[in-house]
Amino acid sequence: MENKTPNTPNKPTGKMPKFNVSWIYGIIILVLIGSYFFNNAAPIKEVPYSTFEEYVKQGLVEKIDVYSTKNTLSAKINQTAVKKVFGDKSELYEKERMISVRIPSVEEFSKFINKAKEDKVYKGIVDYKVSRDYIDIFLYSILPFLLLILFFVFMNRRMAGQMGGGGGGGIFNVGKSKAQLFDKGSVENKITFKDVAGLAEAKQEIEEIVAFLKNPSKYTELGGKIPKGALLVGPPGTGKTLLAKAVAGEADVPFFSMSGSDFVEMFVGVGASRVRDLFRQAKEKAPCIIFIDEIDAVGRARGKNPNMGSNDERENTLNQLLTEMDGFGSNSGVIILAATNRADILDKALLRAGRFDRQIHVDLPDVNERKQIFNVHLRPIKINETVDVNFLAKQTPGFSGADIANVCNEAALIAARKNKSFVEKQDFLDAVDRIVGGLEKKTKITTQSEKKSIAYHEAGHATISWMLEHANPLVKVTIVPRGEALGAAWYLPEERQLTNRDHILDEMCSTLGGRAAEEVFLNQISTGAINDLERVTKRAYAMVAYFGMSERLPNMSYYDSTGNSDYGFTKPYSEKTAELIDEEAKQIVASEYEHAKQILRDNAAGHNRLAELLIEREVIFAEDLEKIFGKRRWTSRQDELMAQNGGSDILGETPKLEALSEPEKKKEINS
Repeated sequence: MENKTPNTPNKPTGKMPKFNVSWIYGIIILVLIGSYFFNNAAPIKEVPYSTFEEYVKQGLVEKIDVYSTKNTLSAKINQTAVKKVFGDKSELYEKERMISVRIPSVEEFSKFINKAKEDKVYKGIVDYKVSRDYIDIFLYSILPFLLLILFFVFMNRRMAGQMGGGGGGGIFNVGKSKAQLFDKGSVENKITFKDVAGLAEAKQEIEEIVAFLKNPSKYTELGGKIPKGALLVGPPGTGKTLLAKAVAGEADVPFFSMSGSDFVEMFVGVGASRVRDLFRQAKEKAPCIIFIDEIDAVGRARGKNPNMGSNDERENTLNQLLTEMDGFGSNSGVIILAATNRADILDKALLRAGRFDRQIHVDLPDVNERKQIFNVHLRPIKINETVDVNFLAKQTPGFSGADIANVCNEAALIAARKNKSFVEKQDFLDAVDRIVGGLEKKTKITTQSEKKSIAYHEAGHATISWMLEHANPLVKVTIVPRGEALGAAWYLPEERQLTNRDHILDEMCSTLGGRAAEEVFLNQISTGAINDLERVTKRAYAMVAYFGMSERLPNMSYYDSTGNSDYGFTKPYSEKTAELIDEEAKQIVASEYEHAKQILRDNAAGHNRLAELLIEREVIFAEDLEKIFGKRRWTSRQDELMAQNGGSDILGETPKLEALSEPEKKKEINS
């Protein structure tokens, strides 16, 4: 039997209730209400002025008190007239015998009472008094001001809450900096460089800044100066903010963190004021670091958007930031870190030496860095021996650190959905498919003719990619709808450092393989190739207008890396050149389309076998293509790098590149 402890409701908890200012307001209101009822405990009967005149003429009143400020009076009735005036309730009024009357005016009452005295009808006392009704004084004089004060305090607190607190003070502190301060020894959400996988070069430059702050004499003895700022530039999800958090964790100096949008407010001059306050606090804490995330919110190039001639608060904020970073004032010991993925639109004055001395490029991770990132995100996940980190790193080219974190989380969710005790290799593959292609829609109804068209389309992509040297190696093909796609082919992109004309043409030819297969084998074309055609068209125009790979427009590039063309209304070339670009792009696409159809005609038997196999099984893998077409004649870029390293894997371990086994394929088909 369990030993239960009896309930002790009267047992003191030892904690006093927290004091609240609203208690004072409640006590004041209760006191006023109590005093009101206490003062009005004795009953007083209200009567009309005409009735009061009759009482006076009949000699029933013995005393009158007139309150001139309120145009009211109270009269005391004779003891002998209680029954006549109060009637059945005389016992209730017998003690005080008071009536209350509202008079037209003091002058009119004076005329009436003087006449009553002359006629000797009224022989009592008339006393004129100034009203001292404190309840009325409070209600009509004090309460309105009190309500205004309370309303002002309420709105002030609410505005302070909406603006993120701002250190308190509400609208009086609207110009104060809203930066979050991580002081020395702070361990809140502490992240160190050990938690940042990959990014070796970026970490080296960031670590140098931290080392300078910790031991400046090592650099100043040689005549070096501390850099003013460093700009982290890179695609979204590559770890720019994570690097800044690691600096906050590693540097034994105060760290101010805020977003670029925190400077922007609806009030004129607030952004510049917050910049001044931020640097004032930083100078007091120097040496220290300021981190501004998404600096493009205030750092956009000036003069590009004049805002119809009105005041531009963002430009005022940027001007103040430029002045504080390298003006007449000294900001010794203050280093500014900033992050953005849109460095091309930043103001040139912001990027010059002396402000942001360094631009640290945080690029998408390569295969080795992806392995390190996977190792970090796999720490809290229960995995079994089937999971190979090398294989996962090779299967996720082009993934950022945030994407890899999403893959690991999605794999854990998929395993939990299937009631597994561990996360397996297949769960990670399903997670990659889910993120890249979308959720499987096996319930989407398709007819046999539609299914055949999709199968021939996807088999066309697979066949041509297998037959071209520079096309990306195939991983698997499926005709199960995913997301908005009715079918999909997974490739393992070559992570090339340089791309030449043959690479682009082979990829275009492979992309056109689906439309070409529909025309060659089904004698029809469908709308399913819209995404393929969009990609091919953009690539063809890029070859002609950007890369200078056209025969009739060689070595000409109309690409503007400064981003100024975003604001212009004219093209950097003539109409005749525009027509020439159109003709060249059409010629390239037409040539590759004919090339794709020719490859399919030459390999018609293999393509048709592949399409029928795809209709039967819905999912096929690279080993199935190898059985039909034979081993691919060209080695991949990764195989070439392995050969250069003496046959060892570039990741440092023996790779597991073999295709999925038959049970695993059946498992995927049936899942």
